[in-house]
Amino acid sequence: MTLQELKSRVRIPVIASPMFIVSYPELVIAQCKAGIIGSFPSLNARPAHVFEEWLQRITAELAQHDRDHPDRPSAPFAVNQIVHKTNDRLQHDLELCVKYKVPLIITSLGAQSEVNDAIHSYGGLVMHDVINQKFAHKAIEKGADGLIVVAAGAGGHAGRQSPFALMQETRAWFDGPIALSGSIANGASILAAQTLGADFAYVGSAFIATQEANARPEYQQAILEGTADDIVYTNFFTGVWGNYLGPSIVAAGLDPQNMPGADPSRMKFNGPEGGFKAKAWKDVWGCGQGIGVLHDIPTAGELVDRFANEYEAARARLNLRAA
Repeated sequence: MTLQELKSRVRIPVIASPMFIVSYPELVIAQCKAGIIGSFPSLNARPAHVFEEWLQRITAELAQHDRDHPDRPSAPFAVNQIVHKTNDRLQHDLELCVKYKVPLIITSLGAQSEVNDAIHSYGGLVMHDVINQKFAHKAIEKGADGLIVVAAGAGGHAGRQSPFALMQETRAWFDGPIALSGSIANGASILAAQTLGADFAYVGSAFIATQEANARPEYQQAILEGTADDIVYTNFFTGVWGNYLGPSIVAAGLDPQNMPGADPSRMKFNGPEGGFKAKAWKDVWGCGQGIGVLHDIPTAGELVDRFANEYEAARARLNLRAA
């Protein structure tokens, strides 16, 4: 699949980010049917054999949707693979991605030529998420087709740099596919991402507060009540810097204003060492800074409709000003 083919199959230029625990087949299928690229981490499917069941279900339901609605076919879906030594399922999950010819693979926390080669063997695309130019160059050198540049304010594992800085520096040397991540929660922000030079906006936290999301009601309510001021940037929970909802940190017994540090060499995906019981993602909730504009819990399709309307309204405003 080429970048142009990918663009031609979306209603608006959005990739829904793969969210640990939250992105299950119900959400991915709804996102794709609504016309944006839905995605999920393969590690959400537990135990390992469940991953193939999810791939079977997603491909079958999207194919049926396309037969029933040839006038508005579904968008492609994507799978996130954690390319890190702590992921002992990588080879198993990669083989299934090849078997089911997953259109887009999103790689994180490491870049491996072998992974990219496997996806390219059937014509799939690989986009790697990065927080700075060092990792961006390494990803492309290893054979990734595109980049997801994760700017300050993005939910979950996130960078520190402004989206302006990241996009300017990346576009200075890379003309391939780019998705921009960081506090994008309405249609105007999607258009802004394109204006900066991105091909896609990468949207996550807004979809936590949807009816198909696998998120606890209190998690969703905290998002509706929260603003950018409630987001805490810390590396304590996994060893990697990321953004989390302050109220969930308080509930875990910590002070968001005085977070201890962590040793990145001891990276974990289920919480830090030292007797701390709460687990990242399950008990301490990842979230981006864009949540201040979210006030209800729509279906994923309704949220995409809202984005599309806001996107077109923002384009119209720009055209009026230009005239």
